[in-house]
Amino acid sequence: MTERGSGPLHVVGQPLQKVDAGPKVTGAAVYADDIALPRMLFCKILRSALPHARILSVDPTVARRMPGVHTVITGQDLPIRFGILPVSQDERALEYEKVRYVGDPIAAVAAVDEETAEAACQAIRVEYEELKSIMSIDEALREPVDEPIHERANTRQPVNIHRLVAYEFGDVDAGFEKADYVREDIFFFQGNTHLPMEQHSAVANYVDGKLTLWSSTQVVHYVHRALSKTLELPMNRIRVIGATHGGGFGGKTDPFAHEVVVSKLAMLTGRPVKCTLTREEVFYTHRGRHPVLMWVRTGATRDGRITAMHFKSALDGGAYGSYGAASVFYTGTLQTVTYDIPAYRFEGCRVFTNKAPCGPKRGHGTPQPRFAIELHLEKIARDLGLDPVEMKRRNFVKPFTRAVNWLRITSCGLEECTDKVVEASGYRTRRRRPGHGMGFAISSYMSGAGTAIYWNDMPHSEVQLKVDRTGVTVYCGAMDIGQGSDSVLAHIVAEELGLQPRDVRLVTADTDLTPIDLGSYSSRVTFMAGNAALEAARKMRLLLVQAVAEKMGVGDQFEPIPVGGGQIGDFDFEQACVLAETKYGTLTTGGSYTPPRIGGPYKGSGVGPSPAYSYSAAVVDIDADDRTGIVTVNKVWLAHDIGRAINPLLVIGQIEGSVYMALGEALMEEQEYRKGRHKGPSMLEYKSPTFQDTPEIESFLVETIDPEGPYGAKEAGQGPLLPVIPAVNAALFDALGVWVDEVPMTPDKVLRALDRKTKGESPRYGPQKFPAIPYPELIRVEPPDPHDMRVGAELANA
Repeated sequence: MTERGSGPLHVVGQPLQKVDAGPKVTGAAVYADDIALPRMLFCKILRSALPHARILSVDPTVARRMPGVHTVITGQDLPIRFGILPVSQDERALEYEKVRYVGDPIAAVAAVDEETAEAACQAIRVEYEELKSIMSIDEALREPVDEPIHERANTRQPVNIHRLVAYEFGDVDAGFEKADYVREDIFFFQGNTHLPMEQHSAVANYVDGKLTLWSSTQVVHYVHRALSKTLELPMNRIRVIGATHGGGFGGKTDPFAHEVVVSKLAMLTGRPVKCTLTREEVFYTHRGRHPVLMWVRTGATRDGRITAMHFKSALDGGAYGSYGAASVFYTGTLQTVTYDIPAYRFEGCRVFTNKAPCGPKRGHGTPQPRFAIELHLEKIARDLGLDPVEMKRRNFVKPFTRAVNWLRITSCGLEECTDKVVEASGYRTRRRRPGHGMGFAISSYMSGAGTAIYWNDMPHSEVQLKVDRTGVTVYCGAMDIGQGSDSVLAHIVAEELGLQPRDVRLVTADTDLTPIDLGSYSSRVTFMAGNAALEAARKMRLLLVQAVAEKMGVGDQFEPIPVGGGQIGDFDFEQACVLAETKYGTLTTGGSYTPPRIGGPYKGSGVGPSPAYSYSAAVVDIDADDRTGIVTVNKVWLAHDIGRAINPLLVIGQIEGSVYMALGEALMEEQEYRKGRHKGPSMLEYKSPTFQDTPEIESFLVETIDPEGPYGAKEAGQGPLLPVIPAVNAALFDALGVWVDEVPMTPDKVLRALDRKTKGESPRYGPQKFPAIPYPELIRVEPPDPHDMRVGAELANA
């Protein structure tokens, strides 16, 4: 993207009909290589300074008259609501009726530079009627309220509740009756944000009735759909190109207001328009980790076998829906794919508050319950006098089974992951000394969601492959956000065609040039786009081998023909391409991937199923100072069941990045508010680790060769984050004998727990109660027949 002051944006080969300067042209078409394009304009967005208010008027008169201002738009220009999920179309690009958090966009300016645009925003007069703000889960649940955050048609529940779910799988009450020991705990996980190095940025251009948007988005396809809806343009008149990323982590998986705004401004002005959010605006745009309050009750036998579990969650969703309807399910769904829970009840609630909207951050919806369940089971093990590692191991799920809530488990390397980190760390043989501790935890995560965001039977990933005498080109809509998905696609195609990855050209994330891929979220690209690439490459390999076989005179007996080292049989790759192109004409193949339908027989089963789950285990070594409460992490050992590592170096990079992010969440990061405003919307006040805070990390790749993954591969981008946070808190108890049942585990909380221990009180800091929530009547689901595991058996045999 061209920055201000770096000259005009040049689009090679783009025919122009109207320009601001340059020679008059008649007859022949004029191209951008010959003359300068219209100069780019810059956009700034006026945002609400109030957390909750009715908008009485917006007056942009003064701003429109300012020199250098080309146009000003308000919510009346973009009235159509949008959102990432079909059930949460509750946002406007510019709000004109009501603002719901500090940072809600109200108006936008396109001007010759950012300074002029900012000054014009300040000149826009907005008249508000301030409303009472709702800033916590407890406040959102109270009735009555002066005015709800969103008008709701359903008046049978508190008006600020966004979503309620309640399920029971098996007979939970009977499971508790079988237990020798039952324990309850309450945990709180504070919200935090993604903190990518690059802010959100987008450039739009409108030429000859066609809109082009370049954006640092993770979901090119869903942005495409949102623009079509909000701008009322057919999708064939919109082109969305995913720009190179400076970090996403889930924070760029929604369609955002600035993407719609620059598109509208480009349409109105006929010029390219750019908007780059400030760091403060990124904090307001947010979509980060939900604050979640959790209550968990588990029954177990004397030897540590789980008999039943009841899990409740309450999510602070912020001002809008985003992915929240799915986030609620994720706080309760995936417990069953790590531990064999014979009877399970889950009740979840998401409320609206007047804070920046929450959404998906690395591990979407699962780090919070993973933190709770791992510490909860750790406490049960200690209460029963059992080794926490061994108690958890006794309850591990087995490969090729179904969980009580019908989630299908294929390959599972939990046992090997646990063995790796326990042995390497010396966890069992560690020497006890004051202030030193080690903690252990496990986790699992999806290799892509088994259900599309909008329900349909079409493929989730598509790949096209073009081969000719100039080489190999892969076309795929997947967006590389730094996780290495481009590398994975190149490796897969190169492997099948006997080439090196450097020999493969890639065209990705461009809605005009590439087939559809649903986006970079839920750790889906390696598994889904990888399988699509594998199918396309195998089809192409077959064409090339058949042509070579005919030339070699072996007829249909072409299976022994070797492919590798840039050779196909007796011919180098270019010669093979010439033979195939001569025989078949243009050489193109396609591949696609659609996940199997593996959800359970009940409404709501679409959230949680995945074609495969990855597994992780971690041990964390810390020193904790009982005078200051400061926790220093010395080393982290983490083993990850990757299925198969297509590029081992990239997998290790994902593990180390996950550990780094997890330590920030465990020890310091939090999205806090005071009097309706974000406490510290900058990288100065928002504390996160630096490289100096990052400990030694030892990674282990466990390969279980999943029968459905490309070459057996599974996800690596999100799962390794999950076990680190509870392992840090478990290590604190090992070091000082106190529990901090909240995230982040800041020094003041450690000291308060130590103070209570000194006074003879419960050695714990954390939430004391769980609110009364009007959960709906339970949907009771019969578990799958434990003797009917034909699907699992078929996969195991494969």
